[in-house]
Amino acid sequence: MNRVIYMDNAATTSVKPEVLNAMLPYFTEEYGNPSSVYSFAQKSRTAIDETRETIAGIIGAAKSNEIYFTAGGSESDNWALKSAAFGLKDKGNHIITTRIEHHAILNTCAFLEKNGFEVTYLNVDNEGFVSLSDLEHAITDRTILISVMFANNEIGTIEPVREIGEIAHRRGIIFHTDAVQAMCHVPINVRDMNIDLLSASAHKFNGPKGVGFMYMNNHCKLEPFIHGGSQERARRAGTSNVPGIVGMGSAALSVSRDYETISSEITALRNYMVNRIMQEIPDTTFDGPSTGDVRRLPGNMHFCFKGVSGDSLLIMLDMKGICASSGSACAAGSIDPSHVLTAIGRNAEESKGALRLSISADTTKEEADYVIDTLKSVVERLRG
Repeated sequence: MNRVIYMDNAATTSVKPEVLNAMLPYFTEEYGNPSSVYSFAQKSRTAIDETRETIAGIIGAAKSNEIYFTAGGSESDNWALKSAAFGLKDKGNHIITTRIEHHAILNTCAFLEKNGFEVTYLNVDNEGFVSLSDLEHAITDRTILISVMFANNEIGTIEPVREIGEIAHRRGIIFHTDAVQAMCHVPINVRDMNIDLLSASAHKFNGPKGVGFMYMNNHCKLEPFIHGGSQERARRAGTSNVPGIVGMGSAALSVSRDYETISSEITALRNYMVNRIMQEIPDTTFDGPSTGDVRRLPGNMHFCFKGVSGDSLLIMLDMKGICASSGSACAAGSIDPSHVLTAIGRNAEESKGALRLSISADTTKEEADYVIDTLKSVVERLRG
């Protein structure tokens, strides 16, 4: 095969042609600033409002004005945590999260700790699941926020979000979830799942980079994160990224229309790949929930190969035209073991041979077989 075989959809996804086509007019024809009052600009305003309605409908929000457009998941995470923490500091200074969060959460929590807040980092089990009893015991009368990711970006674990939200609401605590990996890949209903704040990013579900959203329950009323003009109902200043917002709405709508079929096909191909790899490559461990567990992201696979350097593995796969990763793209280049693998009990030696493969609806069985056959050869060569 001469073309690139892309197996890193957890890092980013391709923009679908129909998504690009939806965006193009807002670069060249309908380029008005949606904050302007004349009718030409109001076409952009209408497009933004329609996308807000689309996103709200997909995640089950009560009203479209609970959707705020941002520059992506990291901004949404920062907004949720910082605004909730500083806005509620008169009620308490304690935040609860987990040890396997994305660095957008962990580094924000570290910042908050430097500013007088206390953070409890919950442990997880060997499949990456949070203990609900541990969560209950961690809550104090000073707890103001619980932030637990919807699905893990490395090992694909889908957390018990609904139950976590129930616990938070019983105690009068705001619940935030980083749903960057989950949005448009698993069903989400923010009201049924007791979610107050939710972060998402378009480029994880075939939308453009540099745009995302935060769902904010109208009961929360967080303070603005970016100050300036009156955009996003005066809570997120800055000229609206109209093409990006339109592209995000188009991508979300496209995926949601045929979600069950797409998810089933991706899961079947993933299971085929996992079975072959585990049967044909010895001394390999599979990380996270089993392939039969519905609490795992459909396209996610994570392995640790004994006696192999993950960096060397990625380089040799790249030479064969295969794009893969050892974990989060945001942590690429780090010499430390993955904090997620450490949290589930992998030691430094085991973590060294980590490989994440994440497939999409565009991944073919021919590509899967090529990747598996190449992986077998590369692992054998590295061990030799």
